[in-house]
Amino acid sequence: MVEIYGVDPDKDEVTPLMIRDAIVECFYKAHCVDADLLDNETDASENMNRNYCQQIVRKAFKDGGGDFDHPTKEGIMGAIGELKKFAANFRDPKIIEKHAGEIMTLLKKLP
Repeated sequence: MVEIYGVDPDKDEVTPLMIRDAIVECFYKAHCVDADLLDNETDASENMNRNYCQQIVRKAFKDGGGDFDHPTKEGIMGAIGELKKFAANFRDPKIIEKHAGEIMTLLKKLP
């Protein structure tokens, strides 16, 4: 299987923290990176964009009833629901479902 936002579900023992970090990476790539500008992005602007995206994901965990710092399967599912609502303002529903499906593939690896 192909790596999903930094996690190889065939090689890695998938943990809730790994899935949380994959969500942050997914969200960063989908919402905070302009592919045309990526080569010109400075370390400072990358860090600022990553922090911005992480704050949105943190809020999604909170609003979805989860804890960003101590994620659980249920908390991740709540955060995904909140992020899907957020992304609906900016992205095509097919793209949102594709990304959510990739994260769900990781989530299915949890007990």
